[in-house]
Amino acid sequence: MNTGGGRLIPRAPGNHPPPLHPPYRSTVLRSPRHAPIAFPSTPSEETGPTFGHDIIGEMDADLIRNFGTGDAIGERIIVLGHVRDEIGRPVPDALIEIWQANAGGRYRHKKDGYLAPLDPGFGGCGRCMTGADGAFAFRTVRPGPYPWPNGGNDWRPAHIHFSLFGHAFGQRLITQMYFEGDPHIALCPIVQSIPDPAAIDRLTARLDMDATIPMDARAYRFDIVLRGHRETPFEAGR
Repeated sequence: MNTGGGRLIPRAPGNHPPPLHPPYRSTVLRSPRHAPIAFPSTPSEETGPTFGHDIIGEMDADLIRNFGTGDAIGERIIVLGHVRDEIGRPVPDALIEIWQANAGGRYRHKKDGYLAPLDPGFGGCGRCMTGADGAFAFRTVRPGPYPWPNGGNDWRPAHIHFSLFGHAFGQRLITQMYFEGDPHIALCPIVQSIPDPAAIDRLTARLDMDATIPMDARAYRFDIVLRGHRETPFEAGR
């Protein structure tokens, strides 16, 4: 953690889930048993990485079409927003990677044992670079909820995983985006490990009718802040 002695504004611990949250059973075994050691940020946290737009393929941000020979099955959506730093400045040229389950709630992963079928037209991964104004956009299908072996009958809300690199290693963020109105948000032990309801709200994407493509796809807005008081919470257990 950052004590404020370096250039990076310290993270706000109350925004993020604690390492130990017994209702999320995996944290019982993997959470640290000692208090974190505090130190100021140094050049190794305050610099790099840098990425070039030439690493992005033409279809990388289009999960509907970037895997199979035909379009993915499911509710077509656009996920868009802006990435900002701790004082509200846009973060250009940030690499964003996403991954998700398909419309039936199944991942294309050999260890996913859910009974929902795989979609031959959907790989579930994408990436893009933010523009000069920090903007990003993905085209995908809305993922389905799915059961997971935590408490006997726990279900994950529909969600999309995000990994972001800002302008410094200390601005790395791995998190999850949820959809407004999903009843599983209030029931999920992973989501509810975040102590601040306002922080959970910042992980919830909102319907954006102005960005909807008529007769094609609805749009959801998800803005991301990398550090500071209004930072987007980390993924639980990180």
